[in-house]
Amino acid sequence: MSGQRHCVFIAGGTGYMGQRLIPRLLERGHEVRALVRPGSEKKLPTGCIPVLGNALDGASYADKISPADTFVQLAGVAHPSPAKAEEFRKVDLVSGLGAVAAAKGRASSTLCT
Repeated sequence: MSGQRHCVFIAGGTGYMGQRLIPRLLERGHEVRALVRPGSEKKLPTGCIPVLGNALDGASYADKISPADTFVQLAGVAHPSPAKAEEFRKVDLVSGLGAVAAAKGRASSTLCT
């Protein structure tokens, strides 16, 4: 990040990695928008813009990604292991494929709000 302000969309912002990444992005002056389930908005740090949606359904948030120029996919199963293979396929695979489809379908824009 070259000192330029970016707009970052994060799926999984209230999870382990998201809770660590968002404050750092905000400290650097970036606009951060995080996908959250309804009712989880208060888990986000002040300054982060909540985007309500379902990480397992990319269509539920695809039109809300813009104006982000960066998409970070962090939604997934906590503490993955071989014992959680089925859960991994139901959550990580579905959310990852949905995120790719949602990100590909958005209009290109680099303007922050």
